[in-house]
Amino acid sequence: MKPQIITFLIKCPDQKGIIAKLTHFFYQEGFNILSSQQYVNETEQRFFMRLRVVSDSSVVLSKEQLEERFERLAEAYQITWTVDYGGKKQKVAIMVSHTSHNLYDLLHRHKEGKLFCKVKMVVSNHEKLRPIAEMFGIPFYYLPVTSETRKAQEAELIELFDSNHIDLIVMARYMQILTTDFVKHYPNKIINIHHSFLPAFQGANPYKRAYERGVKLIGATAHYATEDLDEGPIIEQGVERVTHESTPASLKSIGADIETMVLAKAVSFHINNQIIVEGNKAIVFPETGE
Repeated sequence: MKPQIITFLIKCPDQKGIIAKLTHFFYQEGFNILSSQQYVNETEQRFFMRLRVVSDSSVVLSKEQLEERFERLAEAYQITWTVDYGGKKQKVAIMVSHTSHNLYDLLHRHKEGKLFCKVKMVVSNHEKLRPIAEMFGIPFYYLPVTSETRKAQEAELIELFDSNHIDLIVMARYMQILTTDFVKHYPNKIINIHHSFLPAFQGANPYKRAYERGVKLIGATAHYATEDLDEGPIIEQGVERVTHESTPASLKSIGADIETMVLAKAVSFHINNQIIVEGNKAIVFPETGE
């Protein structure tokens, strides 16, 4: 039987001996620590940890027993935590409008097994990208929207996502502004790709405005969606140097390549439990290779 790998994401006030307390807990409960990554924000005196432990046949704790015992420790040290038991692929919904490059890239990676998730559906406010979803055998849902129908459309989205137990929503250039109520329904579960190196050039047409400013670097930003447009916790960013000879079209083409890499990394970080959100910041732990 393959050992079960369990991932704990932990944050709490920094305090002397916290690593020893955490590692000793899992030793006492019969777990072997596969990897331990920690970070201390010395400015704010906050401690963050990604701990992966492995169980074997000698460990007879149920999930409920493990969580109950860990919660006792958490209460004593003001720990906020989540746990993932591995094996179960997160269910993902991809939202798009007209632009196809991010959708192609994500579905290709999914098909090749490079994203450990289950893409359950593609949702769009236009029909244009239906053939791409169908080419990859992914259900496509067309839910048009106007300013007058936004609330009703989002109610349909919530019903669709919740009934399919969606764990993560990826806005792969879904060019609609989500309402505060919708975003709050999925806290830290909506990843957006912004075709700009935030906080510069927020909103629409960033490549045109980048061209007008004569920038020497362009980029893309993947972040969690919040009620504040384009201001959620940043997960991943990428940049590439450009010159005065760049045109709006060439900037857009270069930017599209950056977007696909940045978005794929952000999705991978999320589904692999490598992110802890603290306020408006995302603590992203690197892959350990285990």
